[in-house]
Amino acid sequence: MTMDKRQQHQYYGAAPKPTRFAKHWCLLLISIFLFLNTRTLAFDYGDALRKSLLYFESQRSGRLPYNQRVTWRHHSGLTDGLEQGVDLVGGYYDAGDHVKFGLPMAFTVTMLSWNVIEFQHQIAVAGELEHALEAIKWGTDYFIKAHTSPNVLWAEVGDGDTDHYCWQRPEDMTTSRQAYKIDENNPGSDLAGETTAAMAAASIVFKGTNPHYSHLLLHHAQQLFEFGDKYRGKYDESVGVVKSYYASVSGYKDELLWGAMWLYKATGDDKYLEYVIGNAHCFGGIGWAMTEFSWDVKYAGLQIMASKDF
Repeated sequence: MTMDKRQQHQYYGAAPKPTRFAKHWCLLLISIFLFLNTRTLAFDYGDALRKSLLYFESQRSGRLPYNQRVTWRHHSGLTDGLEQGVDLVGGYYDAGDHVKFGLPMAFTVTMLSWNVIEFQHQIAVAGELEHALEAIKWGTDYFIKAHTSPNVLWAEVGDGDTDHYCWQRPEDMTTSRQAYKIDENNPGSDLAGETTAAMAAASIVFKGTNPHYSHLLLHHAQQLFEFGDKYRGKYDESVGVVKSYYASVSGYKDELLWGAMWLYKATGDDKYLEYVIGNAHCFGGIGWAMTEFSWDVKYAGLQIMASKDF
């Protein structure tokens, strides 16, 4: 069950503490169970991969396809963007809630694409390549919709405050579907940079099987990078409602470097590599010992990618 990130669990009555005897028996039973299972069962990584990709299908927003494997899910969020006069149907819900947060969604698609780029053969052997491509495209189709003009990107659909105070199926949601955007007057270089990375990485994935779509993704990625670099600023300062949920603590410089590196990998154009080299010192991260790689902090991933090109 996903709880509001600002709230703590509330307890209205303390449960009786287990006796030391009960504690020891629990530990013993768990130990025996783990011992027997590790001796008799091999890890099924193919099954883990299948279930991981199945999770993304359960998080889909919009009009679901005929081959939807999570059959208890149905169409939802079909009016997203209607109040703002744009089509923002699709994409992924964040967790157990119904908000569509652009920054973590874009990072998710970047990582899905990077996995396919690095491990395509293994994913194919497991019989999951088609599902992986579908998971990526479900996200990038939404990003294409959300990028309504060169300098406009819709950052969020839904309101976390109202959404997290109720518990509904997405098919029945009654909470706000207000949409929020970044533009020239309300910049968001971090969001633009991560969405650049997502679309550039996905363009590599689809280059061999769907070249037209790959070219379209690359076109959007290049426009978004120019937008994010020219109009600099943190997206959570332009879209204040996101601060309590996915605030850009690390700032936007890591995303600009990250996006440029993915554009270099997708195009081979030296200007993007020169951008990384020219800004690495003042933007930071290249020589740092990083302890985190996440939707907020991209330096570690950038270091790995850069190490392959130098």
